[in-house]
Amino acid sequence: MQVAILYVLIVLIWGSTWIAITFQLGIVAEEVSVAYRFLLGSIALFIYAWLTGRQIKIPRHQYGNVIITGALMFSANYLFTYYAINYVTSGLVAVSFSLLVVGNALFERLFFKTPLERRLLVASTLGVVGISCIFWPEIASLSLQDRSVMGVVLALIAVLFASLGNMGAIRSNRRQLPVVAVNAHGMAWGALVSALVAIAMGREFNFSFETGYVLSLAYLAIFGSAVAFGCYLALLRMIGSARAAYSSVLFPIVALLISTVAENYQWSVLAFIGILFIIAGNWLALSQIKRN
Repeated sequence: MQVAILYVLIVLIWGSTWIAITFQLGIVAEEVSVAYRFLLGSIALFIYAWLTGRQIKIPRHQYGNVIITGALMFSANYLFTYYAINYVTSGLVAVSFSLLVVGNALFERLFFKTPLERRLLVASTLGVVGISCIFWPEIASLSLQDRSVMGVVLALIAVLFASLGNMGAIRSNRRQLPVVAVNAHGMAWGALVSALVAIAMGREFNFSFETGYVLSLAYLAIFGSAVAFGCYLALLRMIGSARAAYSSVLFPIVALLISTVAENYQWSVLAFIGILFIIAGNWLALSQIKRN
């Protein structure tokens, strides 16, 4: 039951952040917005740890891994995600992130000698096919003559950084470091790295007081970062990185449901077929958890 609750929370929260991110683009530079997001997320987690009496200190000899995880998962991953959305629709970025399952499985095999599960590879293939069906119009419109290919490349780089960040989180889990502490410190370092990138690129540290920007920033920092990453790292510890990453295949479905209400998105037969592929892959990926 706990696994199911965490899984649903992650899918609902991160599925809705795709739309929230679009409100972050424009007046404030991407690097600065990412720095703001994870600085606020880190502060929220430190306050939560203080109020609940949770352990927040991390042993010095294990701190290097937390810094690397923060730089990859809470900075590089999101910087390239924000960059990609400037070139292509969030749907194409979602298609790219469905490959996170494959990346996690391969890197976990490389770094931790975890056996590759044929069942999980089949499930991830079904997920990628399903997402591709849903967003086929965007895929079909890709052209070497415009900037859309660059957007896909940037999204794939974001997936690479996200997957490597997941490996850092696995290492922290294996060392039994508290999830809240790892996320609080990691987000702080992610914010710092993003701020340094902004300075290096000559970005202005301005702020937008437009309602859309402020509300989306608060949602992304508290729910999309502090809450969701806490659930995700806990889930990663329970069921492994590849199965936890399968939630990324379900994010776009939530985003499309929101778009159906807010933007009158029209469902196609191909989209419904894609949903069936995703459901089948999700069942295949998660149905063996209790037995394992």
